[in-house]
Order: sequence, then structure tokens, then C-alpha cells
Amino acid sequence: MRTLVDYLAEYAAYHRDERNILTHFVGIPMIVLAVVILLSRPVFPVGDWSLTPAMLVVTAAGLFYLYLDRGLGLIMGGLLLLCLWAAHAIAAETTGAWLAQGLGLFVTGWVFQFVGHYYEGRKPAFVDDLMGLVTGPLFVVAEVLFRLGLRTELEQIIEQRVGPVRRTPQRT
Repeated sequence: MRTLVDYLAEYAAYHRDERNILTHFVGIPMIVLAVVILLSRPVFPVGDWSLTPAMLVVTAAGLFYLYLDRGLGLIMGGLLLLCLWAAHAIAAETTGAWLAQGLGLFVTGWVFQFVGHYYEGRKPAFVDDLMGLVTGPLFVVAEVLFRLGLRTELEQIIEQRVGPVRRTPQRT
């Protein structure tokens, strides 16, 4: 099985333009939240519990992230639980409100993604490997950590494989 570095480096190869990465900071969280919202219905009663497709997807994704890296997995798990909490509240609204919010976030998030890939001049990673859909949120969290000066050894390994991020020129 591929490692954390393999997944992040493969994804990073499609994301070397800073503008593209910045659009992903907005687009990917919107898409993740939208998917969790849309999968928060239907609700299946299971004994004293209720189960939704979103719970299953969040659990599977969280376990996958934990398998790849304990620290990043804990961060991703926490973020996914926040999405699940918000999605649960939204799913309790009317069907129209639930769909409008879920679909609105989904479409808007993908607009950000495609604008970013316009700057990149390259297609999205998931076109060549569907695992890019799962790796994208992890990439965003890793990039935030890199910008905070954390996980620098991971950043260096990725940059050795795919090269540095192309920074946009600063206006004076």
C-alpha cells in the first residue's frame, strides 16, 4: 500500500502553483462539508442509535487518515467530526434547505477548484487517480501545517519528489 508521502507527493505534483493551493484552501473544505451534508440523509434507526451514510464515510476516511499518519489522522478526524456535527444540524432542516446548502457548497467548492487548476495549467489529480478525492483534504491540512512551520521534514521529502511550490510574485 502507498504511504503518506506517496499520496501527498502524487497529489502535490498536480498542485505546485501557490494560487491553486490557495483556492484549494477554500474549495476543498466546502466540498468535504457538502458531501457530509448530502450524505447526512437518510437517517437509519439502529436500536437506540441513528446511522447515516455520512457517519460511515467519515469513519472510513478517518481510519484511513489515521492509518497513514497518527497526527494528521487525529487532525482530520477532528475536522471530519466538526463537519458531521454541522451536517447533522443542516440535515434536520427542511429538504429544500438541506439540498440548497449541500449542493450550493458542492458547486461553489468545485468552482474554486477549477479556477485553481486554470492557474496551475493542469487537470485535477482525481482525473488520473480517484484517490485524489480522498487525498485532497489531507493535502490541504498538510499545506496549512507547512505554512505554520510544522512537519517541515514531510514538506522537504515531498518537495524533493515534485519540486517546490511556485510562489506568485508579490506586488510592491
